[in-house]
Amino acid sequence: MKYVCDICGWEYDEDMGDSASGVAPGTKFEDLPDDFVCPVCGVSKDNFSKA
Repeated sequence: MKYVCDICGWEYDEDMGDSASGVAPGTKFEDLPDDFVCPVCGVSKDNFSKA
Protein backbone atom coordinates (compact mmCIF):
# COMPACT_ATOMS: atom_id res chain seq x y z
CA MET A 1 0.00 0.00 0.00
CA LYS A 2 1.15 3.54 -0.72
CA TYR A 3 0.22 6.77 1.02
CA VAL A 4 0.77 10.28 -0.30
CA CYS A 5 1.27 13.52 1.60
CA ASP A 6 -1.70 15.79 0.91
CA ILE A 7 0.52 18.86 1.25
CA CYS A 8 3.61 18.18 -0.87
CA GLY A 9 2.94 14.89 -2.66
CA TRP A 10 5.73 12.83 -1.06
CA GLU A 11 4.83 9.14 -1.18
CA TYR A 12 5.28 6.53 1.54
CA ASP A 13 5.47 2.99 0.13
CA GLU A 14 4.98 0.30 2.79
CA ASP A 15 7.07 -2.16 0.77
CA MET A 16 10.01 0.25 0.66
CA GLY A 17 9.75 1.88 4.11
CA ASP A 18 11.77 5.06 4.55
CA SER A 19 15.41 4.34 5.27
CA ALA A 20 16.20 8.05 5.65
CA SER A 21 13.79 8.16 8.61
CA GLY A 22 14.83 4.77 9.99
CA VAL A 23 11.62 3.01 8.91
CA ALA A 24 12.21 -0.59 7.82
CA PRO A 25 10.81 -1.97 4.55
CA GLY A 26 7.45 -3.65 5.12
CA THR A 27 6.37 -1.25 7.87
CA LYS A 28 2.64 -0.61 7.59
CA PHE A 29 1.56 3.04 7.57
CA GLU A 30 -0.59 2.51 10.66
CA ASP A 31 2.46 1.09 12.46
CA LEU A 32 4.57 4.21 11.90
CA PRO A 33 5.33 6.05 15.15
CA ASP A 34 2.78 8.66 16.20
CA ASP A 35 5.45 11.33 15.82
CA PHE A 36 6.26 10.37 12.21
CA VAL A 37 6.26 13.41 9.93
CA CYS A 38 6.62 13.86 6.18
CA PRO A 39 10.37 14.06 5.54
CA VAL A 40 9.84 16.76 2.90
CA CYS A 41 7.37 19.21 4.46
CA GLY A 42 7.10 18.07 8.09
CA VAL A 43 3.34 17.49 8.41
CA SER A 44 1.91 14.69 10.56
CA LYS A 45 0.46 11.32 9.50
CA ASP A 46 -3.02 12.90 9.57
CA ASN A 47 -2.12 14.71 6.36
CA PHE A 48 -1.61 11.53 4.29
CA SER A 49 -4.11 9.74 2.05
CA LYS A 50 -4.07 6.32 0.43
CA ALA A 51 -2.59 6.57 -3.04
